[in-house]
Amino acid sequence: MDAVDEELRPRDRAARAEEARQTAARLHAEGAGGVLLTWVDNAGVTRVKGVPTLRLEHAAAWGVGASPVFDVFLVDDSATSGRFLGGPVGDLRLLPDLDRAVPLAAQPGWAWAPVDRYDQDGTPHPGCQRLFARRMAERARARGLELRCAFEVEWVAALAGAPDEDPVPPVPGAAYGMDRVIGLSDCLRDLLRALDEQGVAVHQLHPEYAAGQYELSVAAEDPVAAADTCVLVRQTVRAVSARHGLRVSFAPAVEAGRVGNGGHLHLSPWRDGANLCHGGPGPYGLTAEGEAFLAGVLAELPALTAVGAPGPASPLRLVPDRWAGAYRCWGRENREAALRLVTGSAGEEAEAANAEVKCFDGSANPYLAVGAVIAAGLAGADAGLTLPPEVRGDPAAPPEPGSGPAPERLPQTAAEALARFEDSAVLREAMGEVLHDTFRAVRQAEARLFAGAAPDQVAAATRWRY
Repeated sequence: MDAVDEELRPRDRAARAEEARQTAARLHAEGAGGVLLTWVDNAGVTRVKGVPTLRLEHAAAWGVGASPVFDVFLVDDSATSGRFLGGPVGDLRLLPDLDRAVPLAAQPGWAWAPVDRYDQDGTPHPGCQRLFARRMAERARARGLELRCAFEVEWVAALAGAPDEDPVPPVPGAAYGMDRVIGLSDCLRDLLRALDEQGVAVHQLHPEYAAGQYELSVAAEDPVAAADTCVLVRQTVRAVSARHGLRVSFAPAVEAGRVGNGGHLHLSPWRDGANLCHGGPGPYGLTAEGEAFLAGVLAELPALTAVGAPGPASPLRLVPDRWAGAYRCWGRENREAALRLVTGSAGEEAEAANAEVKCFDGSANPYLAVGAVIAAGLAGADAGLTLPPEVRGDPAAPPEPGSGPAPERLPQTAAEALARFEDSAVLREAMGEVLHDTFRAVRQAEARLFAGAAPDQVAAATRWRY
C-alpha cells in the first residue's frame, strides 16, 4: 500500500500538533494573523478556508471541516453529483501541509498552506486530488523513479472593471515587447519580490503574445510541490495585480478567437540521480526508460486532454498555429507538437533535458494534471513503449510523401475529450473509482451547461473564474 494511504493515528496527530505549534510561532512572528488553506476542485477552481494562526495547531491535528460537495462544483459554482459524491450530506477534514506554510508577501497579515483532505475517521478522502498526485509520485518512487516537474503560468492582465466587461489591457505594446514590461514595471517588480520572499525560484518572466498577457516559469520540483507552487504563483500574481489596480485571468480563452493561456507542464524522469531524458541511445539522447515514459504520455494524450485542458473554453485555445499543441505528436523544440522535447543548450543537457506537455492550460487542476501524466508515463515504462517518428515541422501541414500518416488532432470538443478519458484504463485505475467518477461527472455537467453557447459566450462566462 502506498504510504499516502495510511490512516491518521493518535501519535500522528500529536506529532502534527507539535510541528504546528512551531510553525504557528514562526508565522505569527512574521506578522501572519491568519492562514489560508487551499485546495483545487475538479473544475480547476482554487477554494479556500482560513484559520487564525494561533489555531493552526488544532487545524493540523484535527483538520478543518469542509463539505465534500466541492468535489462536484462546476466552474459557475453550481453543482452536480456522481455515483459517490454530491449533495449536502457529509464532512471532510482539511489537513495543512506545514512544510509549505509561508507568509504571503502580497497579502500582509496572511500565510498560506495547501491541504490534503481526509474523512472524519482519519482515512484519506478518495476524491482528494492532492493525495492522488502524491500517490502517483510514490508509485514512481517505488519503481526507483524520481519525477521533476514545473508548470509555466500564463495570465492576461486587465484594468479592473465590472465582471461582465471585456478585458482592457493595462498597457499597449508588441508581443514579447519591452514596452509592455515598462508599462507594468512596478507591478512585475513587486511580483518577483513577493515570489522571492515566499521561496519560489523564478526562472523567467516575460510578456507573451496576446494583449496584456505575461508568462512566468519556475524551477522544477517533485510533482506535488510543483502543483503547490503553481497554486501559490497564481494567487500571488492575482494578489500583486490587485494591489496595482489590475485583475487577471488564467483562463484558457480570455477572448474567443485570440491566443489563450497555457498551463504547460515540464517534466523529466530521473533514476539514481541521472536524467533519463539524456545520455541514452534513443532520439536526441533519450534513454530507453525515458523514451518509454514519454511514449506512455504521448499514447494517453487524448485522454489526458480531459484532465489538462478541461475547461469549457479549452477547445477555443487548443487550435493549430497558436503554439497550443493541438496535435498528438512529439518533436524536438517543436512548439506546435503537444509533446515538445527540450534538450537544453550544449553542455547542460544532463540537467536541463525535459519534455513539455503543451496542450495543458490554466483551467486544469495541477494536482490532477501531474498525477495523470505520471500514471501515463509509468504505463508506458512498464510496457516498454517507443516513440513514433518525430514530427519535425508544422503538424497541421500536409505530411511529406513517405513520412507516414498525418498526426492525430487532439479532441476538439469537451464531449470528445471526455469519451477518450472514459476509455482510458490507465487513468481509471490510477485515479480510483471515486475520483474518476466524480471528475467525469463534473466534466459532463459543464459540457451540458455550455451546450449550444457561442464561443464568445463561453469565454465571457469563464474568463474570471480561473
